[in-house]
Amino acid sequence: MVFCEVIVDIAHSEVDKIFDYACDFPVKEGTRVVVPFGFGNSTTTGFVVRVKDSSDCPSEKLKRIYRADVYAAINAECLQLAKKLAARYRCPLALCLRLFLPSEMRTGKASETYRTYARLSGAEAEIAPRAKMQLALIEYLREKGEEDAARLRERFGGAVNALAEKGVITLEKRRYLRNPYQGVTQSQQERTLTPSQAQAVKTVTETEKTVTLIHGVTGSGKTEIYLTLIARALEEGRTAIFLVPEISLTPQMLAQLRARFGAQAAIIHSGLSAGERFDEWQRLRSGEARIAIGARSAVFTPLENIGIIIVDEEHDGSYSSETSPRYNTFDVALLRAQYNGAKLVLGSATPSVETYRRAKEGEFGLITLKDRINARPMPEVELVDMRREVKRGNPSAFSAHLKQRLEACLESGNQAILFLNRRGYSQTVICRDCGYVAKCKDCDIALTYHSEEKCLKCHYCGLRYKTLSVCPECGGVHLGYMGTGTQKIVEELKKLYPAARILRMDVDTTGGKEGHYKILSRFAKREADILVGTQMVAKGHDFPFVTLVGILDADMSLHFPDYRSNERTFQLVCQVAGRSGRAEEKGEVVLQTYDPENFILRFAKEYDYHGFYEREITVRAATMFPPFAKIVRVMVSGEDEKETLAALKDVYTKLQTVYCSHADDFLFFNRMHAPVKRIQKKFRYQVLMRLTNPEILKEIYDAATAVKYKNVLVYVEENPVNLS
Repeated sequence: MVFCEVIVDIAHSEVDKIFDYACDFPVKEGTRVVVPFGFGNSTTTGFVVRVKDSSDCPSEKLKRIYRADVYAAINAECLQLAKKLAARYRCPLALCLRLFLPSEMRTGKASETYRTYARLSGAEAEIAPRAKMQLALIEYLREKGEEDAARLRERFGGAVNALAEKGVITLEKRRYLRNPYQGVTQSQQERTLTPSQAQAVKTVTETEKTVTLIHGVTGSGKTEIYLTLIARALEEGRTAIFLVPEISLTPQMLAQLRARFGAQAAIIHSGLSAGERFDEWQRLRSGEARIAIGARSAVFTPLENIGIIIVDEEHDGSYSSETSPRYNTFDVALLRAQYNGAKLVLGSATPSVETYRRAKEGEFGLITLKDRINARPMPEVELVDMRREVKRGNPSAFSAHLKQRLEACLESGNQAILFLNRRGYSQTVICRDCGYVAKCKDCDIALTYHSEEKCLKCHYCGLRYKTLSVCPECGGVHLGYMGTGTQKIVEELKKLYPAARILRMDVDTTGGKEGHYKILSRFAKREADILVGTQMVAKGHDFPFVTLVGILDADMSLHFPDYRSNERTFQLVCQVAGRSGRAEEKGEVVLQTYDPENFILRFAKEYDYHGFYEREITVRAATMFPPFAKIVRVMVSGEDEKETLAALKDVYTKLQTVYCSHADDFLFFNRMHAPVKRIQKKFRYQVLMRLTNPEILKEIYDAATAVKYKNVLVYVEENPVNLS
């Protein structure tokens, strides 16, 4: 008999503790087990976090583990990492352990799949000439070798069982692995590294620093550097993790990894089916696959002996989790790299200000790639003043210059990408008589009109509403549809260019596992002339025939009440512009703005990251915003406003004690409504702080987590990506 310390898989602070169980069979740390828990005969799953020879509790009083998985689902490194995350973010350990497992595995929605395969046994038997199906089946298997018995029964009927009874064919039941993106393939091309690429690989492998930032312009060949580093890790008998910010990028990268490394590459992301994600996870856990590629969650894949971790487009906000535990992917990747003695490579054409500062100051290694492969020029960016278009009487979303360049692009047989970071048809519905704006009943947010579905939709909670024919406030019929979304852009393009083939790529058109892949694949095969999309089209894509990029509203992210608005605008413009002119023909970019003198757009026009950085870091230093201070927000959210306000008062009172003890370390401290006051029926209040001493964080977490209300959620965010 052994004794096990078990964390039950219930994410609640009341049961976030170690429970001792006795076990009558061998079990390893990290194994999922079924244990008696609660009253009567109720059971739950749990995780063994420690195996020991004795317990402080008498063995006769201990309950016994009923059963366990045949293997440890969570390895020693991941078990240790989960404990660190639970301590760092003050959340139940069970919640952190869940990060390392496919959710379908926990809930029992996915399990191993088996198929029966048939092949010739080599035995002879007399087959009557009239048994034509049996004879045909024998000939088929002689040619094919082996086939799924279910498929054979569809084609040859009872001949399968008849030949099996005669011993002519052998039926064997085997594990079948579901393979996502089976159609994603790419021809293998021998590539010789350029001198700058070879030097980058050499620098990463030889530096003593764990983290290296590769700052390379779009099209500078960062991907080939990544693939070479992965190849070297595999040659050394190690494994690799490749992270991308968007699900839309995973099929593209998977194609390149499969072309280079075959079945050693496994994909992990939320868009897969339950069975596919479970099988890909098992391939990684067993060591059959040695490269994990995916979005943020792939950093938790159960690989061992990791040699390289790559975070592509490291500046992207999607690398920060907005649900508990609210981790930053870089922090997790760094812990894994340090544990394994691996290299952590960050790549971006527009690194985050915080990351670039750490590289400039020598904390990280820094590699700069200033030129595109084969010295291809960066596309020329032309600013178009939309104020002049309005004065000329042009109400369209397209300037005269953009129309002219689109016509030229289409006539030459090339492709164009049009970027607008707003989906739907119109942004808001407004009554011109009384000023009423249609809003979601559960969220404090205006509804967006979607013409194809003929509905109003909330982009925060997803609720749909019927379109309005009269104003519910005053009964007026003069309703206006304000703003422009991707749907409306496509509609206008069809009127302007009836012969053009147009694709749209946004949240509404990319549902399902292969939603992104199908659209991008069609565009890559030149089945469309124009791709209209939100920021999904901005990152990482390589389309050789795209010679024109149109940015329809460059100001959209520029005036947000967020200290990162300048940085995000610069990054977005440079990333979108970088999709143009990646092959032989020169690319061009038309950037439409109502603020052409804005210094951010001027820096973006020249791809002047260093100029942008020097100005931005000076402003941040003067105003004491990150990276010179840390923004901390304690969010209080609940459906009952009185109870939520009571919780806010308790949180604020406890935080005031911290503030009074460390007043000199606070630049700002106040409580208020969240900018979006209500989401999914929940009222939202916040205590916002700006700190110069991150050591205070521990006390802030202690104060916030000490407040417990049954129906109110209280949580801490550090430098939140979304301050709304």
